[in-house]
Amino acid sequence: MSVDPSRVLVVAATKSEAAYVPDHLRLVLTSIGKVEAASVTAAAIAQHRPELVLNVGTAGALRPGVAGLFLPSLVVNHDLSAAAIRALGHDPVDEIEIAGGDGTALATGDLFVTDPATRDLIAERAHLVDMEGFAVARACQLAHVPCRLVKVVSDTADDSAMDWPAVVDACARVLGDWLRDELG
Repeated sequence: MSVDPSRVLVVAATKSEAAYVPDHLRLVLTSIGKVEAASVTAAAIAQHRPELVLNVGTAGALRPGVAGLFLPSLVVNHDLSAAAIRALGHDPVDEIEIAGGDGTALATGDLFVTDPATRDLIAERAHLVDMEGFAVARACQLAHVPCRLVKVVSDTADDSAMDWPAVVDACARVLGDWLRDELG
């Protein structure tokens, strides 16, 4: 990555997901959910004026065989009634392309996905699901700051999602290693 690490803003929802972010990187914790992620990210961009925002965190796998670390190329706002809003004559932003991604799609919503039927419905549009990625990407888009999403699969968006506290440390280590490899 050809950006000065001092000009990078790392954004994570929780302290546990950011436990292994290298100390020399600027870190902002947003808390969980789209409103918190968008608000805190926008304020941090205004304050720090980064050249790049990296949103790191965990995600649920929406499809069989999806595991590991991903850099999504597309993020969608899965719990926005975009079709209904369009039918009313408005054009909501419900998808954002992310440069430098790996071809995967991330769905973001305020719904903590534990139901297989809900998971399968969201899987029609995405490979992964989280609760902050779209909001961070939208705040970056509006501020004209490049953004990358870095997500590690923590569960399969079913009952296993409730085991998140037991697996988050291992996921955080993967994220920390990725950051060290990319930014030193």
